Amino acid sequence: MNQTTRKLLASTGAAALLATTVMAGAAATAVAQDEVEFDFYSLQHLDPGKSFIEGVVADYMAANPGVTVKLETLENEALKDKIAFETAAGNPPDLFQSWGGGTLAQQVEAGLVRPIDDEIADVVDVIIPAGLSMTNVDGVQYGLPYNLGAVGLWYNMDLLAEAGIDAPATTWAEFLADVQTLKDAGITPISLGGQDAWTAMFWFAYLSVRNCGPEGMSAAITSGDWTGECFVKAAEDLKTLVEMEPFQEGFLAANHDAQQGEFGNGRAAFMLQGQWAPGSSASNSESGEGIGEALGWASFPAVEGGAGQLTDVFGGGDNFVVGRDAPPEAVDFLEYLTTNADVVEEWAGLGDGTLPTLVGSEAFVADPNLQSILAARSEATFAQGYLDQVTSPALGAAINDAVAGLVAGVLSSEELTQSITDAAALEG
Repeated sequence: MNQTTRKLLASTGAAALLATTVMAGAAATAVAQDEVEFDFYSLQHLDPGKSFIEGVVADYMAANPGVTVKLETLENEALKDKIAFETAAGNPPDLFQSWGGGTLAQQVEAGLVRPIDDEIADVVDVIIPAGLSMTNVDGVQYGLPYNLGAVGLWYNMDLLAEAGIDAPATTWAEFLADVQTLKDAGITPISLGGQDAWTAMFWFAYLSVRNCGPEGMSAAITSGDWTGECFVKAAEDLKTLVEMEPFQEGFLAANHDAQQGEFGNGRAAFMLQGQWAPGSSASNSESGEGIGEALGWASFPAVEGGAGQLTDVFGGGDNFVVGRDAPPEAVDFLEYLTTNADVVEEWAGLGDGTLPTLVGSEAFVADPNLQSILAARSEATFAQGYLDQVTSPALGAAINDAVAGLVAGVLSSEELTQSITDAAALEG
């Protein structure tokens, strides 16, 4: 670690909390002797995240006159496509968004990213181990995390109250009953962006976690056989929900941002999303403010008779990994972005759902809903990563497509699980 992240914190109560573990400065200090340029791809394409990341880049470059950071921010799917295109062409970005899992493993195998263990030796102890594991392949670190949370049911308290529902259901049967109650009251129960198939995958994934439990999930991911009874049951549970027609009109043509906007405009009672939902639903709403104090978060309901527990979570986090040709300054900037307490505190304070992975950063999160997710993260008995990330890109796409087929009424429950299994078999 160089001078950028070597200064000890010495201000504010939150800084004092971290001073024993975090070697970080209030601002970056010059590290480059010659002109250096590297590109940086981020999915912070909406405010407040976009302005924040632009500010961090500007501050870093101001403190390092010889360094130029070429920032590009894109929406989730567009960013994935751009990264995939450039890596397939053998020209990986220098520093780019990652979710770890099978995609990162393939990038490692293809030599598209580079190890950074020696460069980050002085900061690994100030990042929670679960976060570090997301960019670790076979014991080697290829990036650093900045966010780790859990998917859950975001809900509109006002709409639930209007329908006479006191609180989110804790069991799947009760949840289905609430969906019918909302429909009877003329309220759209669920916002969904069906065009981006991964949004529907979240429902199948959580139902699989609840029905199959940790052992069942691990067995399917390892063996490639998704035809087990518990996965068919998960698909049947999802089909039951779909047949109730709980989603907004035109949901199959709506993308993730449209899903967020529908919920943020107060036109749907529930949305199954990750920790980014508060900021994203506000940014995509017509007012730019979302539903305000009506927003609540709840764990996904338990499934009666399932092998999973209510404390099992589904979710994941966000990371940046280092491209194979990236200069050392890219790693230095990565450290600054993820382990500088002032930067992390500002990011956590945006309210965009970022739950930092810096040790002690829980003190920076004031939002009660995000505190609920932090509690779920800390109390989790099992954490299942995103299915389209813990598997290979091809299998992940097959999982998403199969679930989308069921939601669109094209595939049956058995066909969904068989389709995933067939795709896994093609990989050998």
